[in-house]
Amino acid sequence: MRIRTGYAITFDSPAPTPMLLMLSVHPSRLGDCVTSPALRFDPPIPARDYADRYGNTCTRIVAPPGRLTVSADFLINDTGWADDYAPDAIQHPVQDLPDDVMVYLLGSRYCDTDKLSNTAWQLFGHTPEGWARVQAIVDYVHNHIRFDYQRADSTRSALDGFNQREGVCRDFAHLAVTFCRCMNIPARYCTGYLGDIGVPAVPDPMDFSAWFEVYLGGRWYTFDARHNKPRIGRILMARGRDATDVAISTNFGPSLLAGFQVHTDEVV
Repeated sequence: MRIRTGYAITFDSPAPTPMLLMLSVHPSRLGDCVTSPALRFDPPIPARDYADRYGNTCTRIVAPPGRLTVSADFLINDTGWADDYAPDAIQHPVQDLPDDVMVYLLGSRYCDTDKLSNTAWQLFGHTPEGWARVQAIVDYVHNHIRFDYQRADSTRSALDGFNQREGVCRDFAHLAVTFCRCMNIPARYCTGYLGDIGVPAVPDPMDFSAWFEVYLGGRWYTFDARHNKPRIGRILMARGRDATDVAISTNFGPSLLAGFQVHTDEVV
């Protein structure tokens, strides 16, 4: 299948403002791009890319005073396959995990494992290890948090989401990631495109999506606590410990978000 996707994001800055953007397609998907996914700037400005410690592509710019629009619009091939399902995938003992996976057991800015560890063991300590335990966590988070696009909060941690019981896709992901880490299951946060492909369309404004991956049976598997069902058409942009590592824009100075549009549609 082929998907047309992209975005247009507009900033208003009162003065030259350094920014770090994470809007590129993940390097693992570049080979699937039919047309260029390159970032475009209006007005044109210099930009420089580098790879961060997690293998994501980051873009450095200095936004000029006034209005700047960052956009992309491209076609990408996709298998059309749903997220993998592997109910026999095992959970590894911590001592057997690869070194590069260990960081995804640790607490992070939004995944406050120290505050939710006891709760996690009370809720999930009785469940079978491996895939079944992760699915139990996903089921719980899916039912515990109420999705509300109007209740987005960039400061909400996993503990806050657990207590407030409302939020957006990033809050579902943060809580599920935190519970997994508390149960010694490596989990990492993902962000990217996920349109209403293969499912009924919803009226909510289109946005980037958040899901997560867990390390079981020697590889990473995708889970989605908001939707709690295998989906097709995911287009990965970045992975990290939590939303801090994959923020679409980080401004080092005052800048107002003046416009935000995302589109992801199957081409038929």
